[in-house]
Amino acid sequence: VPLQASGGGLVQPGGSLRLSCAASGRVVSIDDMAWYRQAPGKQRELVARITRSGSTMYADSVKGRFTIPRDNAKNMVYLQMNSLSPQDTAVYYCNAAKVVFSDGLRLREVWGQGTLVTVSS
Repeated sequence: VPLQASGGGLVQPGGSLRLSCAASGRVVSIDDMAWYRQAPGKQRELVARITRSGSTMYADSVKGRFTIPRDNAKNMVYLQMNSLSPQDTAVYYCNAAKVVFSDGLRLREVWGQGTLVTVSS
């Protein structure tokens, strides 16, 4: 699996959670990395994105609460989520753009499997 997401779970409102997304060892380079989420009955939406150089953007709904750190050496991206509310309940997906593999394969986009975040008391 090129991308592996982890860290989801059940958290109480106001709590925090940190998601991780790791690229496989075959990946040698990634351009932008991002987190999306899809709540029940809703379309998938962009939560946050970070470029290789570290520039970030956030959805208005998570600004000031979420951050998206990245480790280029490990080809990993994280989503630190604070002050969680029930509206943040969703399946969270990591995404990588312009992925280069050790065998020369280049993919425009790669998705990780989702990880469920449930915010409930």
